[in-house]
Amino acid sequence: MTGLPAQPAVPAHFQTFLAFDFGVKRTGVATGNRMLRSASPQQTIKAEGADARFEQVAQRIKEWQPDALVIGVPYHPDGASHENTERALKFGRQLRGRFGLQVFEVDERYSTTEAIAGGAKDADAASACIILEQFLRNLP
Repeated sequence: MTGLPAQPAVPAHFQTFLAFDFGVKRTGVATGNRMLRSASPQQTIKAEGADARFEQVAQRIKEWQPDALVIGVPYHPDGASHENTERALKFGRQLRGRFGLQVFEVDERYSTTEAIAGGAKDADAASACIILEQFLRNLP
């Protein structure tokens, strides 16, 4: 199978979102809201290992109080999944289980390339912004 499966509709009362560009060593973070349909980069989580990463994720969720979470899921250019696809999907399942928030998945092909091409100082945070803005643009 290629690409993401269909996802449930985003409820209209979901207004604020926290997005993650998952990486084994660094996880980009961005916040955004439905009304403005824009995202702002946050400090990248530089943590290896689930416990350290989720401790920092918990702090971000406490700080921003999002209605839902958004994660980028990487795929090969042809849409085929790879090792990092499975890691990102697992991260999404763990977020759902640990924090009880709905998690929406976005195909993040080329987001890091776009962030670097745009001159981002923190490519991970910029990539999380690109992921979140793509998600927000597709909301009704």
